[in-house]
Amino acid sequence: TLCLCFFYAGGSFFSGSLGSLYKSPTIVAIGLFGSGLSVMMLAIFIWMHISGSNLNPKSVIVPLTLWLIHGLMQSTGGPANTSIMSNWFGSKNRGYIFGTWTCHQYVGNIFAALLAGLILSNSRVPWTLALVIPAVANIIWGFVCLFFLPERPEDMSASSDARAFVTELSGTATANMIPAASDDEPSITFREAICIPNVIGYSLAFGLFKFINYTIFFWLPFFLAQSFNPHTSNLISILYDIGMIPGGILVGTISDIYGGRRACVIATFTITLLPFLLLFAEFGTLTTGMPTVSLMMLLGFMGCLIGGPINIITSAVAVDLSEHSRICGRTDLMTVTGIINGLGAVIASLGLACVGPVQQAYGWKYVWYLLAVCIVVGTLLLSPIIMKEITRPSLLSPQVVHNNDPNQSGSGISQTTDHQPPNSYQNGSNHVYGNYRNGYHDKDSSSILNGNRNEVPSNGYSSTSTTNGDNIQLSIIEKPCYNTIKSNSSVFSESEA
Repeated sequence: TLCLCFFYAGGSFFSGSLGSLYKSPTIVAIGLFGSGLSVMMLAIFIWMHISGSNLNPKSVIVPLTLWLIHGLMQSTGGPANTSIMSNWFGSKNRGYIFGTWTCHQYVGNIFAALLAGLILSNSRVPWTLALVIPAVANIIWGFVCLFFLPERPEDMSASSDARAFVTELSGTATANMIPAASDDEPSITFREAICIPNVIGYSLAFGLFKFINYTIFFWLPFFLAQSFNPHTSNLISILYDIGMIPGGILVGTISDIYGGRRACVIATFTITLLPFLLLFAEFGTLTTGMPTVSLMMLLGFMGCLIGGPINIITSAVAVDLSEHSRICGRTDLMTVTGIINGLGAVIASLGLACVGPVQQAYGWKYVWYLLAVCIVVGTLLLSPIIMKEITRPSLLSPQVVHNNDPNQSGSGISQTTDHQPPNSYQNGSNHVYGNYRNGYHDKDSSSILNGNRNEVPSNGYSSTSTTNGDNIQLSIIEKPCYNTIKSNSSVFSESEA
């Protein structure tokens, strides 16, 4: 299991770069095919070994290799699927949409656990079906994604009702929110992606939160086996996955209500989890006095409180970060998502390697104390982001501020606070503040004042935004993200790329 986690972590970094080679649905299909085939071959190998074939019973090279390939294939899902979702949905209700979408992984965990318990409890059914059935399902769904999953709304002939629904839900007219990178467009480098503000902070915090999730997910059945039989402990542990389903929806919805302040809501959930971990440390089993019903409720609450933050960080937060001016294409979004998933998985895997020694040396009580420390440290890592969120205007509610300062030569200043870049330019009597998302102008909340003629091309690309007299022309830009304002006497140019 530990090797699987490390290979998943390494694969996450690599999977982000696959966007420059293949379309996102193709990457998803490759992951499903590879995962399904590796698990299928693993089941066949185990069955042949148990059946007394000529395979070396001491050899672990083949099953270990298949298991590690499975981990690599699993890592392709996060970056590619997040990219597809970002193409379909805009910033409106992003937390709710992505929080609901991320429930799929826990629904899968629940069904897999129930299926395995049902198969293993029936002696007349080969136990290898617990591996074969999910493997076949992965392969079948790989074909579905390869041939029928549209990467963008314009890739399918959606009905007017469907397009209206998407527009109403996410605030976009089914246009590309993340433009596809052209063949001659350089992708953002790994180093540049790491330097994007808040990427490292979220990645480190996510790693500590993911470590808590890994520990509970992998060790909870074993921990509960101290007081229950294996079948019962497995069923009780499912409550943890059930609790994680509403967690992402709650964090996403609440952060939408408070203007996209994800870190503030995440910190609220993680700090609330702290006393539950301490309670589990003191009364975690029946032998220490916790009633069964209370134990089950506690697991559900814990799943909700930890599931919400990790769901949103790897989905809505990753897309929020991709709206930085350095991100100008789908490939770059996948790179950022891969960094968050990969670095978080590395930290979680290292922490998971410490659980066994700590448990053997000090007991389960101190394992839960270790998780409590991780909650505190992870929340502190988000504190700089939290302070910025508290002091900034809403990200999801653009505001136009007019300033009729008589000292200015013009009649006013128009400014939007949604994703406003740090640079502004003055042209004679006009002050123009561009509102950019992913390197191109956000037409929904654009703010250009005092121009008699405004032009916003729908599909052209240019490196300049020019203002001259009463005529204003704004050209959509992709990468590098330049904004140039031309006046009668000088030209001011700045690049954030």
